[in-house]
Amino acid sequence: MLDRAAPPLYREVATTQDGRDITRAYWSSLDLLHPQDSVLRDKGGDYTLYEEVLRDDQVASTFQQRRMAVTSAEWGVIPGGPDRQSRLAAEQLRGVLERIGWDNVTEKMLYGVFYGYAVAECLWATDGREITLGALKVRKQRRFAFDVQGNLRLLVPGNSRGERLPGRKFWHFCTGADHDDEPYGLGLAHWLYWPVYFKRNGIKLWLIFMDKFGMPTAKGTYPANATDEEKRRLLAALQAIQTDSGIIIPEGMQIELLEAARGGQVHYEGFIDRMNAAIAKVVLSQTMTTDAAGGLYKSEVQKSVRNEVVRADADLVCDTFNRSVAVWLSAWNYPGAKPPRVWRQIREQSDLRPQAERDKIIYGMGFRPSLDYVRKTYGEGWQEGGVP
Repeated sequence: MLDRAAPPLYREVATTQDGRDITRAYWSSLDLLHPQDSVLRDKGGDYTLYEEVLRDDQVASTFQQRRMAVTSAEWGVIPGGPDRQSRLAAEQLRGVLERIGWDNVTEKMLYGVFYGYAVAECLWATDGREITLGALKVRKQRRFAFDVQGNLRLLVPGNSRGERLPGRKFWHFCTGADHDDEPYGLGLAHWLYWPVYFKRNGIKLWLIFMDKFGMPTAKGTYPANATDEEKRRLLAALQAIQTDSGIIIPEGMQIELLEAARGGQVHYEGFIDRMNAAIAKVVLSQTMTTDAAGGLYKSEVQKSVRNEVVRADADLVCDTFNRSVAVWLSAWNYPGAKPPRVWRQIREQSDLRPQAERDKIIYGMGFRPSLDYVRKTYGEGWQEGGVP
């Protein structure tokens, strides 16, 4: 029976330290954690592997579409509360983000979705009156690692453990893992590696086929009593077929051309298309916004699916920023203020029209929507009595 008088246990039990995590080997407090990504583990553990994945044309195109869908959306800053201090904190943050280029920062941080985690360094400055951000620089992910306590460390030459980083200096997030024991997250690159690998090998075979189809392989036949010199002359004749308009061969030897089967082209093209479709599904969760297919209804449905993915990306960046940098700035400059929140509205105006017409009818019946409903339905940036 539950003992209601027993106090709560405040310490963490299922830690990843000192060999308590059965999914990892034993780690001492001096060790760094390594990513549990199975592809990275099997291929050497270096994130440069995924940089090569990003060079694929379909990966680059679809992932750019996903990032641009976020950065092209409207953004703003709302106060954490109605008091003067909270409103001043929001005004400062809005000015800071406009000055440092929030869209550019967001676009770079979204690569964390691809690799699994992202890190940005806050370059703090002061204008003589307030602490502000001189810049927010997104750093290369593989320059950092995590220790067994989950602390972010900077990897530098000559220091296998990396340097412990100061607090309130780096903004970072991880995403994609199915648990909180993996500080590196699990990025899209994990699922994209094999489709890209198969696609590249398929293209390599396709190029070989086209080379054979354009210039068939030459086959030379020499008699059993041919000398080494005659064999060399025959081989030279075979090699000259690709460049010369006429050749000569020794008497008694034959040359024939081996042509590739013409039907193979269809199979290669279909295979590449299949891999491209797999890549689009991983990045966008659908294919119709990259490949024209299906009817209008299906296209609208899949576009809605893509918008849900994009909205999740925007929420990831905004939420982690609001819980870190926005809180730090507010605490330093406006003690007691409720921290402001940056937001992005990932919604198309055409989607709002039927909803707005319905709300107008209900309002005419004497019902007034709450501010929470308005913000949830039409996005952030609304206040009682009108728009800010």
